[in-house]
Amino acid sequence: MNEFFNKIVVAKELLSGQAHVTPVMQSETLNKIVSAQVFLKCENFQRVGAFKFRGAYNAISQLTGAQQHNGIIAYSSGNYAQAVALVCQILGLKATIVMPNDVPAIKRKATEGYGANVVLFDPQQVTRKDVAAEVNGDGKLTLIKPFDNGHVITGQGTAALEFIEQVGELDMMLAPCGGGGLLSGTAAATKAMLLNCKVIGIEPEQADDATRSFNTGVLHSNTNPGTIADGTRTARSLSDLGGRSEAERDRGHFFDHLRRIVSLFYENDREKAPISCCRSRFFLSPTGS
Repeated sequence: MNEFFNKIVVAKELLSGQAHVTPVMQSETLNKIVSAQVFLKCENFQRVGAFKFRGAYNAISQLTGAQQHNGIIAYSSGNYAQAVALVCQILGLKATIVMPNDVPAIKRKATEGYGANVVLFDPQQVTRKDVAAEVNGDGKLTLIKPFDNGHVITGQGTAALEFIEQVGELDMMLAPCGGGGLLSGTAAATKAMLLNCKVIGIEPEQADDATRSFNTGVLHSNTNPGTIADGTRTARSLSDLGGRSEAERDRGHFFDHLRRIVSLFYENDREKAPISCCRSRFFLSPTGS
């Protein structure tokens, strides 16, 4: 077992009693369509309805007392915002979340409902990074990035660790990719536990920066990609192969353990909704589907 995987194991212990152990389900219809046994790790049953809670709790709970006292700032298009807000509510901390003004209202209201101060911005005019820097002018708030943070990555990796403990051997592991945090943690956990399992990332063709980064070894980015998968609308994804910061080095596991990334055109995939929503009774976000 490598050092990075050990961090995922420690994160799983830290999350015990805080994050839900989410179920694994199957759909006979889906199995027939793809002619394989497909296991679905239902992180939609996680707190805030997404795996993001894992990484947010793992990162924020390990801050120093002074950092926690001064408060947290983060930026997100929705699920991570809710996760940070809920974690701060649990730990009794102040949270400021920078969100685009076109974020779904239900996600903004949920974030505010957890007690966070939401700052909206126009993504056509300014970046969320710049807005966060302006809001945090005195530098007292601690920025917890949604994927460029080692503790966030190892926290997200606990979903794959837990999944493998539940189902055992797998031939292939598929995971969606927005910023790359979940996929990096998934790749590291999977390769440590299942040596022969292929790890494949999935993202929409309209936001294919991770695919291009992986295939070329050079960091690519998208600016406001026009996709219904709002969780993949990240300004940058992954890291360059060198890895300048500790978090970026952690995301180097992405390149070490990932088999490939596939970009799909599915902006009209509402036609596939009956498979996941009606027959299987799964209600999935476009990013996760």
